[in-house]
Amino acid sequence: MIQEDKKHILIVDDDDRIRELLREYLQNNNFYTTTAKDSLDAKKKISLLKFDLIILDIMMPGQSGLELTREIKEKSDQPIILLTAMGETSDRISGLETGADDYLPKPFEPKELLLRIKNILKRIKSGKNLNPVLKFGDIRVDLEKMSIKSKKGITKLNTAEKALLEKMILSVGQIFQRDQISQIIKLTKERAVDVMITRLRQKIEPDPKNPKYLQTVRGNGYVLWTD
Repeated sequence: MIQEDKKHILIVDDDDRIRELLREYLQNNNFYTTTAKDSLDAKKKISLLKFDLIILDIMMPGQSGLELTREIKEKSDQPIILLTAMGETSDRISGLETGADDYLPKPFEPKELLLRIKNILKRIKSGKNLNPVLKFGDIRVDLEKMSIKSKKGITKLNTAEKALLEKMILSVGQIFQRDQISQIIKLTKERAVDVMITRLRQKIEPDPKNPKYLQTVRGNGYVLWTD
């Protein structure tokens, strides 16, 4: 029987050695694990089992990790950490733009991956303390379901976007500098922070190019105002 407090992680990587290393390491750190060798295998596992988080390699034969991330995020708020051998910041940002919650470049220390997993799971848990439904004009943000409903339809929040909104909602009118936001969303690149803000504006602002709620404080950071 699976313990309720023990999380289940899906590891997707075409490298047998990495899959086995991560499987053993995470099991030794009190996680249940399931492995998949590619996107097709992963989708079969996802259709049969419920996972608390997915670790997903980008470069795989067949459907790439980016394509699978996009497909998953269109249907659910499943937390995803991308593993990438690509070192360019633009490549990593592409991963975040698909809706991934975090990324980790190869090679990496398993302990760092473990910390990132715990951060994401902690962010998900902490979100249960806020009023789950928020209003931005005609837009409704449901933090519990991690979804945004507008005239355009329903879009999803990832855990980093959710964590940032929660922090800013608890401190409406407070200016958040880029380094503060980096600490909240666990991303160190300033460009990644800007991408996150741009993506949130596209989801909550009637006119993202002229933001009413998530505003820039020139030379200082960002501030959130709600209705």
